Amino acid sequence: MTSSTAPLIQASGLAILRGERALFRGVGLTLSPGEAIVLRGANGAGKTTLLRMLAGLTRPEAGDIARAAPHHWIGHKEGIKPQETPRGHLALWAQAWGSKADIPEILEKMALTRAADVPGRYLSAGQRRRTAFGRLLLEDRPIWLLDEPYTALDAAGRAMLDAVISGHLRTKGALIASMHDTAGFPVTAEVTL
Repeated sequence: MTSSTAPLIQASGLAILRGERALFRGVGLTLSPGEAIVLRGANGAGKTTLLRMLAGLTRPEAGDIARAAPHHWIGHKEGIKPQETPRGHLALWAQAWGSKADIPEILEKMALTRAADVPGRYLSAGQRRRTAFGRLLLEDRPIWLLDEPYTALDAAGRAMLDAVISGHLRTKGALIASMHDTAGFPVTAEVTL
């Protein structure tokens, strides 16, 4: 992780339009090492859009974003193909990123050992979600951008994810997540859209 206390993300004056309507205007935030920011708002308020902007996937109509470190992005779609197993999915990403991470260890941490070789079409929604979160552990990236991370997770899955996120924050990683639920990890700030 980064040892600096300089901001990892600085955003100011962000705006986005949907048709003739401003989804949001004048949004700004600063994310520093060890911090977690939660985005709140009604469905359709622009939480996912703001996360996509911060990840560099959507261009703002106005405003500036500066990222000082690499990031992970986990959106609503897990990206697991119907024939792809959790082990295969993580191995593919590890190869793409040149990661030497211990995949069996990640599968165990994500409670996927028994489902490691089950094709994606037979996985539960929670197992697919935990597989996607396994990508966070393949490569050390200081910034995690998570869209509704608790979706499809049961109580045990939420506790596991909270532990992974808390560990990331303790090592000076940082997080921005859109959420409707109460966070089970330390939250530094909330931004309401």
